[in-house]
Amino acid sequence: MEMFAEAVVREYALRKGDGTGAPDTLYIGGGTPSVLPLSVFSRIVSAVTGDDGSVGRDEFTVEVNPDDIVRRGPGYAEALRELGADRISMGIQSYDDGILKWMNRRHSAGDAEEAFRILRKAGFRNISVDLIFGLSQMDERMWNDTLDRVLSSDFGPPEHISAYQLSVEPDSALDRLVSGGRYREAPEDLCSRQYSILCSRLAEAGYHHYEVSNFALPGHEAVHNSAYWNGSPYLGLGPGAHSYSTDGRRHIRSWNIPSVGKYVSAFPEDSSRLPDGIRGSEILTEEQMNMERIMLALRTDTGIAEEELRRTGDAAGTDRMIAAGNLVRTEGGRIRIPEEKFFISDSIIRELV
Repeated sequence: MEMFAEAVVREYALRKGDGTGAPDTLYIGGGTPSVLPLSVFSRIVSAVTGDDGSVGRDEFTVEVNPDDIVRRGPGYAEALRELGADRISMGIQSYDDGILKWMNRRHSAGDAEEAFRILRKAGFRNISVDLIFGLSQMDERMWNDTLDRVLSSDFGPPEHISAYQLSVEPDSALDRLVSGGRYREAPEDLCSRQYSILCSRLAEAGYHHYEVSNFALPGHEAVHNSAYWNGSPYLGLGPGAHSYSTDGRRHIRSWNIPSVGKYVSAFPEDSSRLPDGIRGSEILTEEQMNMERIMLALRTDTGIAEEELRRTGDAAGTDRMIAAGNLVRTEGGRIRIPEEKFFISDSIIRELV
């Protein structure tokens, strides 16, 4: 882990001026960073935030697993605060122990509640939790029970909720279960009902549905994630991390190799330049940029300027979607997908790009 931290620190030193600008948010995630010892965490944070502490000044998020927080205890959570973290993203997924076991999660529903308590007592006042819906074995009662427990915590509800439909990724363990007839995907109408329940329950609780999968109490919308959706440059460090940069003329997407071992071993102590073979990149075409701009903007409640959508997308498709009620005009000459159509946003967007 010390070698991993050193490799990340060296990568940052070699890449911090590569066209992404001065970072004002910091997000440590991409898996299970809460397994890192505090000494390793501190090494990375100190190097990235620098002496002036400007990196992460607007928002500093750390992803955690509930079981790591419970196992490491209050001292670990308090240390994360002392390192400068002001926002936590925690993967609860469900408050049903049967579903958690089926998903091979290490934590229980009780662990999730205890972790939330520990984080609150450590001083975190901006906590996001991840939930999963769209499981064939989860009925509406189970889904409502999870939402009840999320919203009725003795320590107040989370400031932010991200909810994702279970998806079957190629070559994943779930894909093998489906192929072997040991799991049947949830029907579309069940997924749609669960998403509708989610939207209505969180609206009643005062959450702002600002992106297809993201809900926030007013003022707690994710600053870092919003940068992805509005096309801002970002710098990704570590195995499998992606980045987006621009020099004003070219738009470049790059990515690191996913292998932790190869990534770590690629950085010798005397690294004066980025090692060969650890990164791939592509220069985005104008067509790719336009497509991504439409796709990302229409996932949000602010949408996209109608003039831009007609200029860069399918104008005839835009007219069809407006006539069908799948797109609506808002103030300031913008167009968005109405919330009641967010569930089918992918199919709407496909008509426009």
